[in-house]
Amino acid sequence: MERTPLGELLPDRMTELRWRPLMDFFVEVKKPWVVGRTPAADRRIGEISGGYFEGERLRGTVLTGGSDWQTVREDGAWMLNVRVLLETDDGALIGMTYTGIRHGPKPVIDALARGEAVSPDDYYMRAAPVFETAASRYDWLNRVISVAHGHRIAGGAIYRAFEVL
Repeated sequence: MERTPLGELLPDRMTELRWRPLMDFFVEVKKPWVVGRTPAADRRIGEISGGYFEGERLRGTVLTGGSDWQTVREDGAWMLNVRVLLETDDGALIGMTYTGIRHGPKPVIDALARGEAVSPDDYYMRAAPVFETAASRYDWLNRVISVAHGHRIAGGAIYRAFEVL
């Protein structure tokens, strides 16, 4: 059976990723607790102590009490698993969770782990935020897929998030 190349079956609209800016956000992260190598993983847990976010359609504060459960894999990549609560400037609460990955040359990743400044061009840090809210004015976030480019800086991490259209 001869197969038609799948690219020929796709409508033009599906041949490139369409997106628009969603928001920039900064999460303050306290020095992580190093749990160490458990039977499941080499684990570190960072407490989210605040932050803020801003975009064309929403802005506000990252509330305290979130966390980043990091898994350091055997290949040197760091898996991120973050859960935070956002409060918009107009008082709405939005849950944001994201998983992601950070990897790069060992000296760069080691420098990041020590809290040193490195260029975002020297490593890869991406995440996929998802949202949950009961606020009707932000209900659209409940149906958004987003991706974010991240960078570890002093005291936390900064991201630029995009809504995938």
